[in-house]
Amino acid sequence: MNSRFTPGLSAGHLPFTRRDFLKTAGGLAMAGALPSISLASNPVGQKLHGLSAFGELKYPENFTQFDYANTDAPPGGRFAFSVSYWYFNQNPQTFNTLNSFVLKGEAPPRMEACFDTLMVWAYDEPDALYCALAESVEISKDRNAYRFALRPEAKFSDGRLVTAEDVAFSYLTLKEKGHPQVAIDLAELDEVVVHDERTLTLRFTGEQSDRAILSIANSVPILSARFYQDLAFEDHVMEVPVGSGAYRVGDFDAGRYIEYVRRDDYWAKDMPFAKGLNHFDVLRIDFFRERQAAFEAFKKGVVRWRQEFTSKTWATEYNFPAVETGSVVLTEMPGEKRPSLQGWAVNSRRKKFADRRTREAIGLCFDFAWTNKNLFYGAYERSHSMFEKSDYAAQAAPSDAELELLEPLRADLPETVFGDAVRQFETDGSGRDRSALRRSRKLLREAGWQEGDGNFYLEDGTRLDIEFLIRSPVFERVLGPYVENLKTIGIPATIRLVDPSQFQARLETFDYDVVGLANSFGATPTREAMRQFFHSSSANREGSRNYPGIALEPLDDLIDRIEGVQSREELQTVMKCIDRVLRAYHFWIPNWHSANHRIAMWDMFGWPDAKPDYFFPVEQLWWLDPDKAATIESRL
Repeated sequence: MNSRFTPGLSAGHLPFTRRDFLKTAGGLAMAGALPSISLASNPVGQKLHGLSAFGELKYPENFTQFDYANTDAPPGGRFAFSVSYWYFNQNPQTFNTLNSFVLKGEAPPRMEACFDTLMVWAYDEPDALYCALAESVEISKDRNAYRFALRPEAKFSDGRLVTAEDVAFSYLTLKEKGHPQVAIDLAELDEVVVHDERTLTLRFTGEQSDRAILSIANSVPILSARFYQDLAFEDHVMEVPVGSGAYRVGDFDAGRYIEYVRRDDYWAKDMPFAKGLNHFDVLRIDFFRERQAAFEAFKKGVVRWRQEFTSKTWATEYNFPAVETGSVVLTEMPGEKRPSLQGWAVNSRRKKFADRRTREAIGLCFDFAWTNKNLFYGAYERSHSMFEKSDYAAQAAPSDAELELLEPLRADLPETVFGDAVRQFETDGSGRDRSALRRSRKLLREAGWQEGDGNFYLEDGTRLDIEFLIRSPVFERVLGPYVENLKTIGIPATIRLVDPSQFQARLETFDYDVVGLANSFGATPTREAMRQFFHSSSANREGSRNYPGIALEPLDDLIDRIEGVQSREELQTVMKCIDRVLRAYHFWIPNWHSANHRIAMWDMFGWPDAKPDYFFPVEQLWWLDPDKAATIESRL
């Protein structure tokens, strides 16, 4: 007998409480020579082992492992590393909760390794998902429902079977109480129908994006409903959770370190989606509030692997004895084929930053050419696009296809959208480019600012001042000359260094003037992902990634058009239009980018010959080389 779980309803002991299709007539040109990007390419009414935006999968139904997995790699050892990415409320500098899926608190990175998901992403494909905890998925005829059959072997770390009720609990709890980065994607989940112990259906309202499932099926962790019987999900803090993933929480000391221990009894270790991955017995993360302290820990061998993000450190500080003897190896690996954004977000929610000319004026005071030469050792290229290093970055003037989308919005957009794509000002590298500073002052006056006593004021007396929020002193070196240029033209600017917990709290509640951040997007962006960053629906939702508070109706229109595209060429057209609009409004001051990962490691690891193109989870892909490790340990 079916059981229906809908937001606001409950069944049995489970505490179950508690996204638009835009018509595109005339909006997009067809590209019949390219494969369809619509999820409609995936057949309905039959059991599938995977889904993709194109409907075509690299791996067949009977595949045995992913190509980037290595079943010959020796298992064992401990991987003490510095994390290079994190999710949800995770903080790489400290932690005070083990609940990674709520807005409150700071969790340690890699808590997600303790949980399985219905499907997993193939790291060598741009947008393909394969069944994981689920053994099959079936799309309904109306494409609003997805029926999942769970693998009978799936078990939690406490030995209990993973059931459909656990999945229902997870999806509906995270929709209501989860971190906004999860909850926003689940907004159009209407109900979860539990058919039996192993079968369930996720039904959506019909207003969801056709490709919403690609953002959802591999990002929602499956939680144990029993674990939360006597512990409210939102009150879960330091209790070690029951999980279904390859690792479990081991030893930890809040704010100092955490170890994740590989489960010998992991139910999926020989399954195709997990086989040949997760070789380390223990993943260890040590937490440091300052980058220099983390670097010193690496030099001593406390940390054995790190990705170096500071160009000065990479250029001048890897000259300690372990490097000279070959115990520490430096290498560069190619970056992923995914669009990326790194920049300073200007909080347009605040009146003083509401005018785009003000934001542009602020950006003009940053001399990248000088900074790159004198502080970065020429390591970077200047970024201009919101989607750098991708085919989604707008170039030169709009194409005819782009104009077809932009012309109906012309009355509501600045004229700069319709010319060459906005680029950051090319300074002379002097550190104080007078032409850039003159233009900055001119823009401020055009935006209504009046000069008085060496500062700028609006008619109501609002003074233009800026506070840069940072979490580490390393950013003071870069921001210092920028701040001095701002002061030169009459903008009092300061740098506010706060501890990691304060930074996280202020970031999630948008309590800042300007803050620097880096983000990476999926290789095939979905409407849901763009809404997280750039749509008015997320502008004032605490915990969202819409850091500048972007709320523009024309931009909302363009984002919603992503749903209607029928080819990758059409997707590129829409994304380029989005990029043009964002760049014209100067919500972000783009920073810089590099083509490669800079890796420093103690010479004790092995790794696959070929790095997957779309993701680099080193803790899953690499392994300990026993002979190399023995040599290194003898030297420490």
